[in-house]
Amino acid sequence: MSLAAAAVAAPSPAPSWAYQIRMAASQGQFLHAVSLFLQMRSSVAPRSSVPASLPAALKSCAALGLGALAASLHALAIRSGAFADRFTANALLNLYAKLPHFHRPFGTDGSGSLESASFESMQKVFDEMLVRDAVSLNTLILGCAENKMHQEALSMVREMWKDGVKPDSFTLSSVLPIFAERADIKRGMVVHGFAVKNGLDNDAFVGSSLIDMYANCTQLDYSMKVFDSFSDCDAILWNSMLAGCAQNGSVEEALGIFRRMRQAGVRPVPVTFSSLLPACGNLALSRLGKQLHAYLIRARFNDNTFISSSLIDMYCKCGNVSIARRVFNGIQSPDIVSWTAMIMGYALHGPATEAFVLFERMELGNVKPNHITFLAVLTACSHAGLVDKGWKYFNIMSDHYGIVPSLEHCAALADTLGRAGELDEAYNFISEMKIKPTSSVWSTLLRACRVHKNTILAEEVAKKIFELEPRSMGSHVILSNMYSASGRWNEAAHLRKSMRNKGIKKEPACSWIEVKNKLHVFVAHDKSHPWYDKIIDAMNVYSEQMIRQGYIPNMEDVLQDIEEEQKRDVLCGHSEKLAIVFGIISTPPGTTIHVMKNLRICVDCHTTTKFISKIVAREIVVRDVNRFHHFKDGNCSCGDFW
Repeated sequence: MSLAAAAVAAPSPAPSWAYQIRMAASQGQFLHAVSLFLQMRSSVAPRSSVPASLPAALKSCAALGLGALAASLHALAIRSGAFADRFTANALLNLYAKLPHFHRPFGTDGSGSLESASFESMQKVFDEMLVRDAVSLNTLILGCAENKMHQEALSMVREMWKDGVKPDSFTLSSVLPIFAERADIKRGMVVHGFAVKNGLDNDAFVGSSLIDMYANCTQLDYSMKVFDSFSDCDAILWNSMLAGCAQNGSVEEALGIFRRMRQAGVRPVPVTFSSLLPACGNLALSRLGKQLHAYLIRARFNDNTFISSSLIDMYCKCGNVSIARRVFNGIQSPDIVSWTAMIMGYALHGPATEAFVLFERMELGNVKPNHITFLAVLTACSHAGLVDKGWKYFNIMSDHYGIVPSLEHCAALADTLGRAGELDEAYNFISEMKIKPTSSVWSTLLRACRVHKNTILAEEVAKKIFELEPRSMGSHVILSNMYSASGRWNEAAHLRKSMRNKGIKKEPACSWIEVKNKLHVFVAHDKSHPWYDKIIDAMNVYSEQMIRQGYIPNMEDVLQDIEEEQKRDVLCGHSEKLAIVFGIISTPPGTTIHVMKNLRICVDCHTTTKFISKIVAREIVVRDVNRFHHFKDGNCSCGDFW
């Protein structure tokens, strides 16, 4: 046989262990890469295979969150001398940035003591590196930034500059989120200027970081200028711009970006809808939310659990808890986010029993509740006035699940006690909290004092709030209203004068309703709406029918020292009444009315809406600052407890 023929007939050599491991990691097959590495270690592979394959193995451990194995690999890197290799050292640095809470072995023998992997751990790895490059510095900066160690990250950038290493696009996209979180537009603009000067502003990652930064600083026009400067936008830029519009309440603009994105042939991803759906929910724009839902079904995204959870949250916030439940029932294996979204939905809409049943089903399904889940069930207890259940869930949270109660949990339990009239118990609970109570926690008790007309305790609680937050607008208003309601006009006037001196302005009450694809906003006694006269005429007709059915105006929330007839006129002009009546006269019979209000619904409006729901045979859904109220046949889902 000729040499040429022998060469053809001979089998090609098998790929080396190191090559196979590197290829698996580069293709995202991290579990396979780790498996190959462990097989290699148990075989008679050449000693040189370890240093050559360690960077890929470390990268895979970081991606999979395998802290224990990563610690062993770190020790192996030290023993084998592979740590001297720049790529291995960089992989270790990346590992500590991605897994900040696992333990690493320090010392030259790899068997010594264990210390918490924190900034000091990353810094120690960095300091021990024999050869550093821009990748090393950028990895350390990114690790600090992602772990909220902002000062350390910025210090590293300064050190980088001093050492003569020029910041690149990776550096800028790591530090810009810091300025976004701090809403520090001045320093963000300095970075933007540096990017432009050094030709880095056309990098997609820098561009998306700039868009996020300006959007967080509420400078959406600047975000749009950055976005429009790119002739060819990738999915990252599209989603950044869309999220910026959504988080600034510009939902229509966000949907415009979404349409342009599709026309450009860029396929939406789950994160696209995680921006759009919450925006629709927060503004109660169910029409737009339904349009997105229809798109998700057509695009076969609706079987994504993450997206389904966003849909549940959106429908609950838009007042459509029944549709939310249908979405939930369609999830084959609900995760903790899905369960929590549905439980919170029931907590806010009134059927507390449904919230508790779901919680028990979740436990039986071996899904472990988290701190947000417990906040949801505690909210359900609060809105239903279930003190015993509130204590039960508050205790099992720590006793059975090891979750330390946060301020939010304590506030929810205090609210439960206060709403149920257990004012002294609520006061003692807040006073004895292990966490120092904030003004918001005390405010839950102040609101309860108003409901139960305990002015003496309200004054004591208000003092504590004013010590913590002297300019608390809501607390000033509540106490002033309580003085007015009890006829203590001098004290009310004194408190209002104090508010003026402090520059505190009361937030105006407003309500809004979406009719025929248009949002209509009403403020109290606002005569600017083109249908105002028709609304008042219809309100007068309903008032006559209500009086015949036993309606008596509740004057408690009219906080002016005026005549009874004038008080009735004041009540008729409340924003939610204007929005509800407009919704009735501008939609076909039988249509459910959905109204949103920025403040708590008053007692008289609540009573009036019950009567109107029976007179017009409609379901009327009102979302106020505290919860949802479903009015039907003269009753409310809250059971007159809010």
